[in-house]
Amino acid sequence: MTYLQLSGVNKTFGNFTALGHIDLDIQKGEFVTFLGPSGSGKTTTLMVIAGFEKATKGEITVAGQSLSHLAPQERNIGIVFQNYALFPHKTAAENVYFPLQMRKVGKKDGMKKAHEMLELVGLSGFAHRRPSELSGGQQQRVALARALVFEPDLLLLDEPLGALDKNLREQMQIEIKRIQKRLGVTTIFVTHDQTEAMSMSDRIVVFSNGAIEQAAAPLDIYHRPATRFVADFIGESNLIEATISDAAAGRAESAILGTVSFAAEGQPPLTDSQAVTLLIRPEHLKLSREPKEGRMNAPMVIETIVNYGDNAVVIGKCKGHPMRVRVPGADVVILKEGDDCHVSWTADAVYVLDK
Repeated sequence: MTYLQLSGVNKTFGNFTALGHIDLDIQKGEFVTFLGPSGSGKTTTLMVIAGFEKATKGEITVAGQSLSHLAPQERNIGIVFQNYALFPHKTAAENVYFPLQMRKVGKKDGMKKAHEMLELVGLSGFAHRRPSELSGGQQQRVALARALVFEPDLLLLDEPLGALDKNLREQMQIEIKRIQKRLGVTTIFVTHDQTEAMSMSDRIVVFSNGAIEQAAAPLDIYHRPATRFVADFIGESNLIEATISDAAAGRAESAILGTVSFAAEGQPPLTDSQAVTLLIRPEHLKLSREPKEGRMNAPMVIETIVNYGDNAVVIGKCKGHPMRVRVPGADVVILKEGDDCHVSWTADAVYVLDK
């Protein structure tokens, strides 16, 4: 059942269209991530939902009730920003109590609830500390507790982990997801970090140029992208131009890779002679000195090896076309830049995109 619904939402600033026509349904208790490059419209959409920006056109409803004529403070929405926006002169508990104070909740009951929320986010021993006495991660937890203490209908998170280091980001990803699942609050998380989106979300909404390119589960976004933009933006990709030679049999012809077979099932509708783009993820390719039997093969010249320790990305060219192959770290020792080799794959590794 749809809980949050955006219908034909449009936002313009003068002659600039920030959001074209946004239609999106979000279920109750769902964790949805808005993902896209800078200027794609994800934060503008969040601000329109929160009420800090007014939609030029369209309707936003929560549980069937319109938000369009409500001020931000009337929408019962919890928000966490990247800079946390904590009051420096208030303690952690006082910061968390503040939204309840604005709702006329008495101090005794309100502070009791604030302490309970701080315990939920793992800060039960830090209630009397001021923001200057807390680390970045602890301040982020206080901001999260403050956004949740009044039991909001929605929780909006605008790149809340952007200021944290890598290890703390990963720890907070787990914590936010744990708390969200425990409370069951419908959550929208804005980020440009694909790893965050893939690891935390029930669904990912990919934005580009003020429009939604695709809204789907993380693995569907990765393995079955709806558009070339999504295929190129999410993860690493090899995109090869081709023409369908036999749609029923699952065959295409490419000037780069020759005849390519693909699994006919699970592809978008295809017709013979259709111009398409083939997507092959780097981890689905293998490198070898000689062609591999039972697999499709193409010659490749290695140009660059990027070593990550446990794995490496080998960048080369097949007939002048860039190709990326992800290999185990142990295999890097037998490869070197300038080597001639073969790249190989199976039909299951190929996904066909409408050109």
